[in-house]
Amino acid sequence: MTQYRIIGVELSPYSVKVRSYFRYKNIPHQWIVRSPANEQEFQANAKLPLVPLVIPSDSEPMQDSTPIIEKMEAQYPKPSITPPTPSLAFISALLEEYADEWGNKHMFHYRWTYKPDQQSAATRIAELQAPDGPEDAQNQIKSFLLERMPPRLSFVGSSDKTKDQIENSFHRLCQLLETHLATRPYCFGQRPALADFGLWGQIYNAYTDPTPSEILKDRFPNIIQWIKRMLSPKAEGDWEEWNDLAPTIKPILEKEVAGLFLPWSDANAKALAADEKTFAVSLEGKNFQQNTQKYHARSLKALRERYQSLPPTPELNDILQETQCLAWIKI
Repeated sequence: MTQYRIIGVELSPYSVKVRSYFRYKNIPHQWIVRSPANEQEFQANAKLPLVPLVIPSDSEPMQDSTPIIEKMEAQYPKPSITPPTPSLAFISALLEEYADEWGNKHMFHYRWTYKPDQQSAATRIAELQAPDGPEDAQNQIKSFLLERMPPRLSFVGSSDKTKDQIENSFHRLCQLLETHLATRPYCFGQRPALADFGLWGQIYNAYTDPTPSEILKDRFPNIIQWIKRMLSPKAEGDWEEWNDLAPTIKPILEKEVAGLFLPWSDANAKALAADEKTFAVSLEGKNFQQNTQKYHARSLKALRERYQSLPPTPELNDILQETQCLAWIKI
Protein backbone atom coordinates (compact mmCIF):
# COMPACT_ATOMS: atom_id res chain seq x y z
CA MET A 1 0.00 0.00 0.00
CA THR A 2 1.23 3.46 -0.89
CA GLN A 3 2.30 5.54 2.06
CA TYR A 4 2.21 9.35 1.94
CA ARG A 5 4.25 12.00 3.68
CA ILE A 6 2.51 15.37 3.95
CA ILE A 7 4.91 18.21 4.62
CA GLY A 8 2.84 21.15 5.74
CA VAL A 9 2.25 23.76 8.42
CA GLU A 10 -0.70 24.14 10.77
CA LEU A 11 -0.88 27.84 9.88
CA SER A 12 -1.31 27.00 6.18
CA PRO A 13 -5.01 26.66 5.24
CA TYR A 14 -4.06 24.60 2.21
CA SER A 15 -1.94 22.20 4.29
CA VAL A 16 -4.67 21.47 6.83
CA LYS A 17 -7.21 21.21 4.02
CA VAL A 18 -5.22 18.33 2.50
CA ARG A 19 -4.62 16.74 5.90
CA SER A 20 -8.35 16.80 6.67
CA TYR A 21 -9.03 15.13 3.32
CA PHE A 22 -6.49 12.37 3.98
CA ARG A 23 -8.04 11.77 7.39
CA TYR A 24 -11.52 11.55 5.90
CA LYS A 25 -10.37 8.99 3.38
CA ASN A 26 -8.34 7.04 5.95
CA ILE A 27 -5.38 7.22 3.56
CA PRO A 28 -2.16 6.12 5.30
CA HIS A 29 -0.07 9.23 5.80
CA GLN A 30 2.43 10.95 8.02
CA TRP A 31 1.95 14.62 8.87
CA ILE A 32 5.33 16.36 8.93
CA VAL A 33 5.64 19.96 10.04
CA ARG A 34 7.91 21.80 7.66
CA SER A 35 10.97 22.99 9.54
CA PRO A 36 14.74 23.28 9.07
CA ALA A 37 14.98 19.63 10.17
CA ASN A 38 13.24 18.44 6.98
CA GLU A 39 14.06 21.30 4.63
CA GLN A 40 16.45 19.14 2.63
CA GLU A 41 13.68 16.63 1.90
CA PHE A 42 11.33 19.45 0.99
CA GLN A 43 13.75 21.07 -1.43
CA ALA A 44 14.57 17.73 -3.05
CA ASN A 45 10.91 17.04 -3.83
CA ALA A 46 9.22 20.43 -4.26
CA LYS A 47 8.90 22.27 -7.55
CA LEU A 48 7.29 25.25 -5.82
CA PRO A 49 8.27 26.89 -2.53
CA LEU A 50 4.81 26.17 -1.16
CA VAL A 51 3.15 23.78 1.26
CA PRO A 52 1.57 21.33 1.31
CA LEU A 53 3.94 18.92 -0.36
CA VAL A 54 2.65 15.35 -0.60
CA ILE A 55 5.32 12.70 -1.18
CA PRO A 56 3.97 9.26 -2.15
CA SER A 57 6.19 6.27 -1.47
CA ASP A 58 5.90 5.04 -5.07
CA SER A 59 5.21 8.03 -7.36
CA GLU A 60 5.92 11.68 -8.05
CA PRO A 61 5.47 14.34 -5.34
CA MET A 62 2.39 16.54 -5.52
CA GLN A 63 1.76 20.20 -4.67
CA ASP A 64 -1.21 22.57 -4.77
CA SER A 65 -4.12 21.48 -2.60
CA THR A 66 -6.88 21.25 -5.21
CA PRO A 67 -4.92 19.16 -7.76
CA ILE A 68 -3.70 16.97 -4.88
CA ILE A 69 -7.26 16.26 -3.79
CA GLU A 70 -8.45 15.70 -7.36
CA LYS A 71 -5.66 13.22 -8.03
CA MET A 72 -6.22 11.39 -4.76
CA GLU A 73 -9.96 11.28 -5.36
CA ALA A 74 -9.36 9.36 -8.59
CA GLN A 75 -7.31 6.80 -6.65
CA TYR A 76 -9.48 6.71 -3.52
CA PRO A 77 -13.03 7.33 -4.78
CA LYS A 78 -14.88 6.17 -1.66
CA PRO A 79 -16.27 7.80 0.33
CA SER A 80 -16.74 10.37 -2.41
CA ILE A 81 -16.44 14.09 -1.73
CA THR A 82 -18.40 14.87 -4.90
CA PRO A 83 -22.18 15.35 -4.63
CA PRO A 84 -24.02 12.99 -6.99
CA THR A 85 -25.50 15.48 -9.49
CA PRO A 86 -23.53 17.63 -11.96
CA SER A 87 -25.17 20.75 -10.55
CA LEU A 88 -24.20 20.12 -6.95
CA ALA A 89 -20.74 18.90 -7.94
CA PHE A 90 -20.04 22.15 -9.79
CA ILE A 91 -21.43 24.34 -7.01
CA SER A 92 -19.18 22.52 -4.55
CA ALA A 93 -16.18 23.20 -6.80
CA LEU A 94 -17.24 26.84 -7.17
CA LEU A 95 -17.43 27.31 -3.41
CA GLU A 96 -14.03 25.66 -2.98
CA GLU A 97 -12.57 28.05 -5.55
CA TYR A 98 -14.15 30.98 -3.72
CA ALA A 99 -12.63 29.77 -0.46
CA ASP A 100 -9.14 29.23 -1.86
CA GLU A 101 -8.94 32.57 -3.62
CA TRP A 102 -11.26 34.99 -1.79
CA GLY A 103 -11.64 33.33 1.61
CA ASN A 104 -7.87 33.45 1.92
CA LYS A 105 -8.15 37.24 2.01
CA HIS A 106 -10.18 37.01 5.22
CA MET A 107 -7.66 34.80 6.97
CA PHE A 108 -4.52 36.61 5.80
CA HIS A 109 -6.00 40.03 6.50
CA TYR A 110 -6.83 39.30 10.12
CA ARG A 111 -3.58 37.44 10.75
CA TRP A 112 -1.26 40.24 9.65
CA THR A 113 -3.33 43.40 10.23
CA TYR A 114 -3.88 43.38 13.98
CA LYS A 115 -1.05 43.36 16.53
CA PRO A 116 -2.35 40.46 18.68
CA ASP A 117 -2.78 38.32 15.58
CA GLN A 118 0.63 39.27 14.21
CA GLN A 119 2.27 38.36 17.51
CA SER A 120 0.36 35.08 17.79
CA ALA A 121 1.17 33.94 14.25
CA ALA A 122 4.81 35.01 14.42
CA THR A 123 5.26 33.24 17.76
CA ARG A 124 3.72 29.99 16.53
CA ILE A 125 5.74 30.00 13.32
CA ALA A 126 8.94 30.70 15.26
CA GLU A 127 8.21 27.79 17.57
CA LEU A 128 7.72 25.51 14.57
CA GLN A 129 10.86 26.73 12.86
CA ALA A 130 13.07 26.43 15.93
CA PRO A 131 11.28 24.02 18.29
CA ASP A 132 14.43 23.15 20.21
CA GLY A 133 16.30 26.37 19.59
CA PRO A 134 17.22 28.98 22.17
CA GLU A 135 14.83 31.83 22.88
CA ASP A 136 17.06 34.22 20.93
CA ALA A 137 16.66 32.10 17.79
CA GLN A 138 12.88 32.16 18.08
CA ASN A 139 12.89 35.89 18.74
CA GLN A 140 14.94 36.49 15.59
CA ILE A 141 12.41 34.54 13.53
CA LYS A 142 9.55 36.46 15.12
CA SER A 143 11.20 39.79 14.37
CA PHE A 144 11.81 38.76 10.78
CA LEU A 145 8.15 37.73 10.30
CA LEU A 146 6.77 40.84 11.98
CA GLU A 147 8.82 42.96 9.61
CA ARG A 148 8.18 40.92 6.46
CA MET A 149 4.54 39.82 6.61
CA PRO A 150 2.41 42.94 7.23
CA PRO A 151 3.70 44.63 4.04
CA ARG A 152 2.64 41.51 2.14
CA LEU A 153 -1.00 42.28 2.91
CA SER A 154 -1.01 44.05 -0.44
CA PHE A 155 -0.76 40.68 -2.15
CA VAL A 156 -4.29 39.83 -1.01
CA GLY A 157 -5.57 43.35 -1.52
CA SER A 158 -5.71 44.21 2.17
CA SER A 159 -5.17 47.88 2.95
CA ASP A 160 -6.72 50.68 4.95
CA LYS A 161 -9.00 51.33 1.98
CA THR A 162 -10.20 47.72 1.63
CA LYS A 163 -10.20 46.75 5.32
CA ASP A 164 -13.95 47.19 5.76
CA GLN A 165 -14.74 45.31 2.53
CA ILE A 166 -12.72 42.28 3.60
CA GLU A 167 -14.01 42.24 7.16
CA ASN A 168 -17.63 42.77 6.12
CA SER A 169 -17.23 39.87 3.71
CA PHE A 170 -15.91 37.62 6.49
CA HIS A 171 -18.76 38.52 8.83
CA ARG A 172 -21.35 37.98 6.11
CA LEU A 173 -19.91 34.65 5.01
CA CYS A 174 -19.90 33.45 8.61
CA GLN A 175 -23.47 34.57 9.18
CA LEU A 176 -24.68 32.84 6.03
CA LEU A 177 -22.69 29.70 6.74
CA GLU A 178 -23.91 29.67 10.36
CA THR A 179 -27.49 29.59 9.10
CA HIS A 180 -26.71 26.93 6.52
CA LEU A 181 -25.00 24.65 9.05
CA ALA A 182 -27.83 24.95 11.57
CA THR A 183 -29.57 21.86 10.14
CA ARG A 184 -26.72 19.82 8.66
CA PRO A 185 -23.18 18.78 9.69
CA TYR A 186 -21.57 19.62 6.33
CA CYS A 187 -22.21 21.98 3.44
CA PHE A 188 -24.03 19.48 1.22
CA GLY A 189 -25.58 17.22 3.79
CA GLN A 190 -24.33 14.44 6.00
CA ARG A 191 -20.85 14.09 4.51
CA PRO A 192 -18.11 16.55 3.54
CA ALA A 193 -17.77 17.83 -0.02
CA LEU A 194 -14.88 19.57 -1.73
CA ALA A 195 -16.45 22.86 -0.66
CA ASP A 196 -16.16 21.89 3.01
CA PHE A 197 -12.43 21.24 2.76
CA GLY A 198 -11.78 24.55 0.99
CA LEU A 199 -13.94 26.71 3.24
CA TRP A 200 -12.81 24.95 6.39
CA GLY A 201 -9.09 25.36 5.69
CA GLN A 202 -9.45 29.14 5.65
CA ILE A 203 -11.94 29.49 8.51
CA TYR A 204 -10.11 27.01 10.73
CA ASN A 205 -6.92 29.01 10.30
CA ALA A 206 -8.78 32.22 11.13
CA TYR A 207 -10.13 30.44 14.20
CA THR A 208 -6.56 29.91 15.45
CA ASP A 209 -5.90 33.68 15.42
CA PRO A 210 -7.09 35.87 18.31
CA THR A 211 -9.29 38.44 16.54
CA PRO A 212 -11.33 36.19 14.21
CA SER A 213 -11.41 33.48 16.90
CA GLU A 214 -13.23 35.87 19.22
CA ILE A 215 -15.68 36.74 16.45
CA LEU A 216 -16.40 33.08 15.72
CA LYS A 217 -16.72 32.03 19.37
CA ASP A 218 -19.02 34.92 20.23
CA ARG A 219 -21.44 34.62 17.34
CA PHE A 220 -21.19 31.40 15.37
CA PRO A 221 -21.64 28.19 17.39
CA ASN A 222 -22.61 26.07 14.38
CA ILE A 223 -19.42 27.04 12.59
CA ILE A 224 -17.39 26.20 15.71
CA GLN A 225 -18.88 22.69 15.76
CA TRP A 226 -18.19 22.33 12.03
CA ILE A 227 -14.60 23.48 12.51
CA LYS A 228 -14.07 20.78 15.13
CA ARG A 229 -15.89 18.17 13.05
CA MET A 230 -13.72 18.86 10.01
CA LEU A 231 -10.51 18.15 11.88
CA SER A 232 -11.33 14.45 11.33
CA PRO A 233 -14.49 14.42 9.23
CA LYS A 234 -16.68 11.36 8.79
CA ALA A 235 -19.55 10.37 6.53
CA GLU A 236 -22.61 10.55 8.77
CA GLY A 237 -25.27 9.94 6.14
CA ASP A 238 -26.23 10.92 2.61
CA TRP A 239 -26.14 13.99 0.41
CA GLU A 240 -29.05 16.43 0.36
CA GLU A 241 -30.92 17.54 -2.74
CA TRP A 242 -30.71 21.03 -4.15
CA ASN A 243 -34.24 21.99 -3.07
CA ASP A 244 -33.23 21.41 0.55
CA LEU A 245 -29.88 23.18 0.22
CA ALA A 246 -31.03 26.11 -1.91
CA PRO A 247 -32.56 28.43 0.72
CA THR A 248 -29.26 28.84 2.57
CA ILE A 249 -26.64 28.18 -0.12
CA LYS A 250 -28.08 30.56 -2.69
CA PRO A 251 -27.40 33.65 -0.55
CA ILE A 252 -23.72 32.63 -0.29
CA LEU A 253 -23.53 32.25 -4.06
CA GLU A 254 -25.31 35.52 -4.72
CA LYS A 255 -23.74 37.80 -2.15
CA GLU A 256 -20.23 36.41 -1.77
CA VAL A 257 -19.42 34.47 -4.94
CA ALA A 258 -21.24 36.60 -7.54
CA GLY A 259 -21.13 39.82 -5.55
CA LEU A 260 -17.43 39.80 -4.74
CA PHE A 261 -15.32 36.85 -5.80
CA LEU A 262 -16.19 36.33 -9.47
CA PRO A 263 -16.03 40.00 -10.56
CA TRP A 264 -12.75 40.35 -8.66
CA SER A 265 -11.33 37.17 -10.22
CA ASP A 266 -12.43 38.23 -13.70
CA ALA A 267 -10.83 41.66 -13.27
CA ASN A 268 -7.60 40.01 -12.12
CA ALA A 269 -7.55 37.72 -15.16
CA LYS A 270 -8.10 40.66 -17.52
CA ALA A 271 -5.34 42.65 -15.83
CA LEU A 272 -2.95 39.73 -16.20
CA ALA A 273 -3.81 39.37 -19.89
CA ALA A 274 -3.07 43.08 -20.32
CA ASP A 275 0.23 42.72 -18.44
CA GLU A 276 -0.90 45.15 -15.76
CA LYS A 277 0.87 44.93 -12.40
CA THR A 278 -2.12 46.13 -10.40
CA PHE A 279 -5.84 46.34 -11.01
CA ALA A 280 -8.94 47.87 -9.51
CA VAL A 281 -12.52 46.64 -9.63
CA SER A 282 -15.78 48.01 -8.26
CA LEU A 283 -17.26 45.59 -5.73
CA GLU A 284 -20.64 46.47 -4.29
CA GLY A 285 -20.07 50.06 -5.33
CA LYS A 286 -16.66 50.37 -3.69
CA ASN A 287 -13.23 50.35 -5.30
CA PHE A 288 -11.03 47.32 -4.55
CA GLN A 289 -7.41 47.47 -5.66
CA GLN A 290 -4.55 44.99 -5.43
CA ASN A 291 -1.57 43.46 -7.20
CA THR A 292 -2.34 41.21 -10.16
CA GLN A 293 -2.01 37.50 -9.33
CA LYS A 294 -1.03 34.86 -11.90
CA TYR A 295 -2.34 31.82 -10.06
CA HIS A 296 -5.81 33.28 -9.57
CA ALA A 297 -6.16 33.71 -13.32
CA ARG A 298 -5.18 30.08 -13.91
CA SER A 299 -7.65 28.79 -11.37
CA LEU A 300 -10.48 30.89 -12.85
CA LYS A 301 -9.62 29.47 -16.26
CA ALA A 302 -9.78 25.95 -14.81
CA LEU A 303 -13.17 26.68 -13.24
CA ARG A 304 -14.56 27.98 -16.53
CA GLU A 305 -13.18 24.96 -18.37
CA ARG A 306 -14.85 22.69 -15.80
CA TYR A 307 -18.16 24.37 -16.59
CA GLN A 308 -17.62 24.17 -20.36
CA SER A 309 -16.85 20.44 -20.10
CA LEU A 310 -20.24 19.65 -18.59
CA PRO A 311 -23.07 18.31 -20.75
CA PRO A 312 -26.10 20.62 -21.04
CA THR A 313 -27.33 21.01 -17.47
CA PRO A 314 -30.43 23.21 -17.29
CA GLU A 315 -30.68 22.92 -13.49
CA LEU A 316 -27.14 24.23 -13.02
CA ASN A 317 -27.67 27.06 -15.49
CA ASP A 318 -30.85 28.06 -13.65
CA ILE A 319 -29.02 28.06 -10.30
CA LEU A 320 -26.11 30.09 -11.65
CA GLN A 321 -28.48 32.50 -13.41
CA GLU A 322 -30.62 33.03 -10.31
CA THR A 323 -27.55 33.73 -8.18
CA GLN A 324 -25.97 36.01 -10.83
CA CYS A 325 -22.95 33.74 -11.21
CA LEU A 326 -23.58 32.55 -14.76
CA ALA A 327 -22.40 35.66 -16.62
CA TRP A 328 -19.01 35.44 -14.90
CA ILE A 329 -18.54 31.74 -15.61
CA LYS A 330 -20.09 31.25 -19.03
CA ILE A 331 -17.50 33.13 -21.09
